[in-house]
Amino acid sequence: MSEGGIDKQTATLLKRTNEENEDSAEKVQAAKRVKTDGEHAEDEKKYPKKKVVLLMAYSGKGYYGMQRNPGNSQFRTIEDDLVAALIKSGCIPENHGDEMKKMSFQRCARTDKGVSAAGQVVSLKVRLIDDIIEKINENLPPQIKVLGLKRVTQGFNSKNNCDARTYSYMLPTVAFSPKDYDTGNIAAFRLEPETLQKVNRLFALYKGTHNFHNFTSQKAPSDPSARRYITEMSCGEPFIRRNYEFAVITVRGQSFMLHQIRKMIGLVIAVVKGYAKEEVMERSWGHEKVDVPKAPGLGLILERVHFDRYNKRFGGDGLHEKLEWDREEEEIKAFKEAHIYPTIIETECEEGSMVSWMATLPIHDFEATSIEVQDDKDDADEGNDSD
Repeated sequence: MSEGGIDKQTATLLKRTNEENEDSAEKVQAAKRVKTDGEHAEDEKKYPKKKVVLLMAYSGKGYYGMQRNPGNSQFRTIEDDLVAALIKSGCIPENHGDEMKKMSFQRCARTDKGVSAAGQVVSLKVRLIDDIIEKINENLPPQIKVLGLKRVTQGFNSKNNCDARTYSYMLPTVAFSPKDYDTGNIAAFRLEPETLQKVNRLFALYKGTHNFHNFTSQKAPSDPSARRYITEMSCGEPFIRRNYEFAVITVRGQSFMLHQIRKMIGLVIAVVKGYAKEEVMERSWGHEKVDVPKAPGLGLILERVHFDRYNKRFGGDGLHEKLEWDREEEEIKAFKEAHIYPTIIETECEEGSMVSWMATLPIHDFEATSIEVQDDKDDADEGNDSD
């Protein structure tokens, strides 16, 4: 037989072998698919999906906020790690990771870059596997933790059913020092009781309903959504950490717009330090444009979210629990002490974000009323309802 005939015969054999291999590989893949589909069906039968809420806590440092941005993996978010943990633990099918609406996922508040939470609540449908909280947490990094789970009604939406949100803001008390204070000696500063009283008198002015169009970006004064209802705002007693004096501001409202809380705090700091007159606060709620400074995002924490109407309607129906977390309170406190407060304090002491921001206050024109002030775009979203 000629060499050409042998080559032709060899090529035919090779082609047949490749076709057989490909056919075999396809059968293996098909068998795997059947097995996987069968496993999913078995999981669905054993653990039917139920609507629940998860109580979460996290330190926001190193994350680009809460909300997931599919297809943008370079900016890691809290939800990226949460969804990965839900898949690995078997709570949701893998294909739900790319299309979160398949599990009816909704966050209560959209925290942005660097912002932490001690009481975030998300609603979603999951398979109620055994030891579900422990298994989810096994697949989460230490700075994110699921603290609680409760069954809710099928139509529950953690954002739409939320009546109010409470935030805290931890800051070094030197923020309230006179404007001529030597910021090279921050550790020596101590807040006087009279100054704290003034701070709280100013924060109390925010209570009630006001037009906060000057406390966010690109919001016209005539926009009805700029009107927000604040029920509480005050600064607590100072305390010492790493030789620096800190204090915690607490604010509760129905909902907050982008930058609103940080600007509310920034304006009070400007007044206390003497850069702005007190009347600027009343003027900021009017129709004129007022230059309102925005405090750093580092100390902002979503403390808790409130579901008073839901609790009243469904909390006592015998089927559902009230969305209150008294039993988890100690664990929430422990997480803050271990992961949130140390991060804020260490970052503030090492990077001095508050002192750096204070140096920008003189460039603000608090008397101007008609110039549109350009706002930087890269900071914290206080979990607003325009999500």
